[in-house]
Amino acid sequence: MVDATHMPKSMTRRQTIAMGSGALLGSALLVAHGSASAITERSTRSASLTQVRNATLRIDYGGVRFLVDPLLGDKDAYPGFEGTANSQRRNPLVPLPIPLASIVDVDAVVVTHLHPDHWDEAAKAKLNKSLPIFAQNAEDAAQLRSAGFSDVRLLTENTEFHGVRLNRTGGQHGTDAALKALPQILGPVSGFVMSHPAHKTLYVAGDTIWNAEVKRAIAHHSPDVIVLNAGMATVIGLDPIIMGPADVLAVHRAAPNAMLIASHMEAVNHCILSRADLRAFAKRDGYDQHLLIPADGETLAI
Repeated sequence: MVDATHMPKSMTRRQTIAMGSGALLGSALLVAHGSASAITERSTRSASLTQVRNATLRIDYGGVRFLVDPLLGDKDAYPGFEGTANSQRRNPLVPLPIPLASIVDVDAVVVTHLHPDHWDEAAKAKLNKSLPIFAQNAEDAAQLRSAGFSDVRLLTENTEFHGVRLNRTGGQHGTDAALKALPQILGPVSGFVMSHPAHKTLYVAGDTIWNAEVKRAIAHHSPDVIVLNAGMATVIGLDPIIMGPADVLAVHRAAPNAMLIASHMEAVNHCILSRADLRAFAKRDGYDQHLLIPADGETLAI
C-alpha cells in the first residue's frame, strides 16, 4: 500500500502494487527522542520508508523511527555547490513536502557523512540535542558533539539500537580520479544495513558509486531492499560522484531479487538525473519491475 495523500498522479498500477502491503505511518505521532517506553509502544509488525527530500529518509523499522541524513533548510536557503552542475541554482531546489514536526519526531538519527546536503545548519538547529545520533567515524562524531548534540554514537559493523541491528558499510564518493582530484571535499562516506527478525533486510548505500564496497555489502548481507542515491551528482570536469543509471543497473545485476529504491534526486543543484529519465533507463534495461522511485513525501511499505 501507499499513502494516497502522497501518491503522484503519474504512478503506475505496477508501481503501487510493488510497494507491498502493510500499515504505513499513522497520523498520530508518539513523542519519542529515543525513549525505550515510546519505542516499545510502536508495533514491529510493519516497516516503512518515507522519501522526505534529497537523501533525507524517515524509516520506521522494528518499532524504531530513524531519520537519515537530514537536510531541513527552507527552499533556496543555501547557494549552489561551487564548481558543480547548475551551480547558479540555490539549494534545496524544493521545499520540505511534509511538516517539519513530523520529520524530526524520531527516536534516532543516522548521518552517513557531513556534506551539507546531508547535514545542514537547519538540522543542527531544529533537531533535539538529546537525540541519539549515529556517525560514521570519530571525526564526524566530534563535529556533531561540537554542534551541541549530547548522545553521539559510532556506527560500527555491529551496532544495535532497541532491537534493530545496524551495520556500517563503506562506499566511494566518486571515481578514483574524482577522489584524487578532491580528496578533502569528497572524503570518507558510509552506508548501513538494517536488520530485524520481523522485517526484510534494508541496505541504505549512501553517497557512493557502484564499487567493491557496495558489491561486498550486497554479497555479505543479501539485502531484500536497497536504497540508492541515484541523482548522478556531477562536479564539472569529473565523472558523477553518486550513482547514475549504469550504477543502478550494476546493483540490480548483483542483487536481482532485491527491490531498489532511488533517492537523492531532483532536490539539489548538481543532481542531473531526473526521476523520469531513470525510470526510462530501467524500463529499457528490463528491471523497472524491481525499481521504485518515490516522490518527495511519499511513504513506501518495505
